[in-house]
Amino acid sequence: MIYDFRMLKEEIKDQTTVNQLSKIEKDGLTMFVMADGRIRGAFLGGTALVNQMRAQHKTGILETYVLGQACLCSALLIPTMKGREHLTFRYETNGASHGFCTEADSTGYVRGYLLDDRIPVEKPLESWDLSPFFGDGTVSISRIGEGMRQAQTGTTDIIFKNIAKDLAYYFQQSEQTQTAFNTSIQMDKEGRVVGAGGMFLQMMPFAGGKRKSAQTSDSGEDSFTEADNDALLSRVEMAFKAMPSIGQWISEGGKREDAVIGLFREFEPKIVYDRSIVFDCPCCEENFVRAIKNMGKAELDDIIAHDKDPIEVTCNHCGSVYHIPKSKLTE
Repeated sequence: MIYDFRMLKEEIKDQTTVNQLSKIEKDGLTMFVMADGRIRGAFLGGTALVNQMRAQHKTGILETYVLGQACLCSALLIPTMKGREHLTFRYETNGASHGFCTEADSTGYVRGYLLDDRIPVEKPLESWDLSPFFGDGTVSISRIGEGMRQAQTGTTDIIFKNIAKDLAYYFQQSEQTQTAFNTSIQMDKEGRVVGAGGMFLQMMPFAGGKRKSAQTSDSGEDSFTEADNDALLSRVEMAFKAMPSIGQWISEGGKREDAVIGLFREFEPKIVYDRSIVFDCPCCEENFVRAIKNMGKAELDDIIAHDKDPIEVTCNHCGSVYHIPKSKLTE
């Protein structure tokens, strides 16, 4: 896939990280179906994505862990999109982190930022449990498809203070679908991200159907029942929970397709397709110049009269810093 974006891409300068990225499977999203099409899923490798996000926003270890998980979840939402679609995932909380806002697009890019640049830490971290940094609040997802004039938004309360679990709860409540998310970021002793990824599973809406019966395989098929679906869901959940740390798996050279086949072999998974996923942003200098010019004459005159030349503008979504000469504002 070709990305025609002009985000000012920060170089990942740590050579150990660069070497690690060259050793492991390239980032991507492997989508699959299984159990005769009754379940769809995706396995994500996102180590480069999280490292690029970190380079763009210059995040610390805790901030990288929070925003990294948010970006991984957003990438895992791409399979839920219909056609050309853009999605915003927002997690707002009265906890120390205050939350985040991330976006994903059906073309394969993800971007996002923390609502506060720094998360205050009062004592050394004893685990990677993020619940102490999240309080009450809301999860919201807004979708806007091609031709739509206004985004459609759904909102649920934060229940678990866990990004992946609260996202799954959103789908259960707002979209009435059984959905599971698992995200994982593996860091080394120096706090480098050496492996990152996630998994998404979703039960397709129950509408009855046909299944082959072991007792009547020669004579035909009988119908699926809701009890069959419940039993299937229980077995899939067991397989889902059996997955070891995805971040560690990826950091050690594990392949996405191998994980899917190995975990869900009994459900006969079929890979649908594989696609690239990147941390990127459609921002550019020209758009910021246009936005400043549209502020109004009085405000524009004040900027030209009092601000430094060039004017420094930072993209909130990706951290790109643009230096815009004042001469461009008067052209």
